[in-house]
Amino acid sequence: MIAPGPFQPDWESLKQYRTPDWFRDAKFGMWAHWSAQCVPEAGDWYARNMYIQGSKQYQHHLDHYGHPSQTGFMDIDHLWKAERWQPEALIDLYVKAGAKYFMALAVHHDNFDCWASSHHAWNSTRVGPMKDIVGAWAKIVRDRGLRFAVSNHSSHAWHWFQTAYGYDAVGPLANVRYDAYRLHKEDGKGKWWEGLDPQELYTGPNMVIPDGLNTIKEQNDWHNAHDRKWIEEPPPDNPEFVRTWFLRCQELMDRYQPDLVYFDDTELPLGQAGLDIAAHYYNSNLKRNGKLECVLTTKNLKPEHLGATVFDIERGRANKILDLPWQTDTCIGNWHYDRALFEQHRYKTPRTVVQMLVDIVSKNGNLMLNIPVRGDGTIDEDEQKFISDFTSWMSVNSEAIYGTRPFQVFGEGPPDVASAAAFNEKNARPYDARDIRFVVKGNTLYATALGWPEDGKLLIKTLAEGNYSKPVHQIELLGAKGPLQFTRDQNGLSISLPPEKPNDYAYTFKIV
Repeated sequence: MIAPGPFQPDWESLKQYRTPDWFRDAKFGMWAHWSAQCVPEAGDWYARNMYIQGSKQYQHHLDHYGHPSQTGFMDIDHLWKAERWQPEALIDLYVKAGAKYFMALAVHHDNFDCWASSHHAWNSTRVGPMKDIVGAWAKIVRDRGLRFAVSNHSSHAWHWFQTAYGYDAVGPLANVRYDAYRLHKEDGKGKWWEGLDPQELYTGPNMVIPDGLNTIKEQNDWHNAHDRKWIEEPPPDNPEFVRTWFLRCQELMDRYQPDLVYFDDTELPLGQAGLDIAAHYYNSNLKRNGKLECVLTTKNLKPEHLGATVFDIERGRANKILDLPWQTDTCIGNWHYDRALFEQHRYKTPRTVVQMLVDIVSKNGNLMLNIPVRGDGTIDEDEQKFISDFTSWMSVNSEAIYGTRPFQVFGEGPPDVASAAAFNEKNARPYDARDIRFVVKGNTLYATALGWPEDGKLLIKTLAEGNYSKPVHQIELLGAKGPLQFTRDQNGLSISLPPEKPNDYAYTFKIV
């Protein structure tokens, strides 16, 4: 049942939504995209790709756990013990790094609930960690004064997990179906999963790959074609999946009362069920708080639906100031922990992420950053170093982040990304001293240079006398001592820089 209130489960009604000030002020959040898929330490989409012969995860699974006809992903769920997880210590690190909200992964495409789910037996209190992961995060996060968020990716599970019903195309076990195809509740008698039904985890054979596809390419083409066909629609022959999805999501919202819910979906998931849960979330939050204090983020909103939820851009950013608040979600590595990236030292650098944050905030956005967590609950040494270095910048420059609003223009410099599109961060060019980003807070304008001019002068053309009417009284460089000398004419505002730069990432000029 949908909570009663002013929001009805349709797009026009949901467009009454207004983004709360806490989100607009927070600007920066951190995410633990952590589930059993981190146990193999082999990167993203392990639960799906371990069933695709020829993929690196399939080979990893074969080498470390055995053939997927005998050892399936349900066994990886069982191996997830979180034995070294110290959530208090992690949240304390994130608080120091400047996060104002924290997001826990509640359920990924692997259909495993990381909370005490009443509607789904495959959850972290009955399998694996034997803990309410989401509940533990929620208490600690709120004890530290942060806003709490959850991510729900499970609407895709019904088609995403169909690879578990497949088979090898070639090799000694060709045509032997994987574990999801043959295992049912009665097969668990006397085993660790006694009483559990594997079909509830794997979602049932919604689109079983046919016999007779005898090459890896044929199988991959079949799976990809069917995923593209159904990816944003409810399963045509599995209404029970949709019904249970709604109940699980509703319980997640009602029990843990998250301030933000992230849906990994285009617009809203599963047709009418997505509209229903959005209306329920808004109405229940409004009743509880007396005003709307929640945020629901989704992707790829149609122009006519803008405003019904907060627009999220995965691994991408906008190319201009957007009228409505929005969010980027990205990661310093892969979403799920990948040991290879650590061993090869291939994480995003603090400089890259600092500059992303500054750029995103200048365009009316927030940044949600994932630090991948190992299956045992720890982060690695490179991640710890990243957080430490990022913290050093935020501790000095955060006043130019929190509580700010866009300026008349977001900045100046050569063109960057072409449009507000997911995954466009890989196309962004490196920033240099020509790139400056602006935000305002009261009578203060913050101009952050994304490079250090070699000639000791920073020229801000946007603030030329003919362009910007307000007088400039004083300029400081955050992290340096004393006011700076400056001149201003029709060419711009020219600032004389101190001999030493205060950091190696980005340089914030506080202009009063």
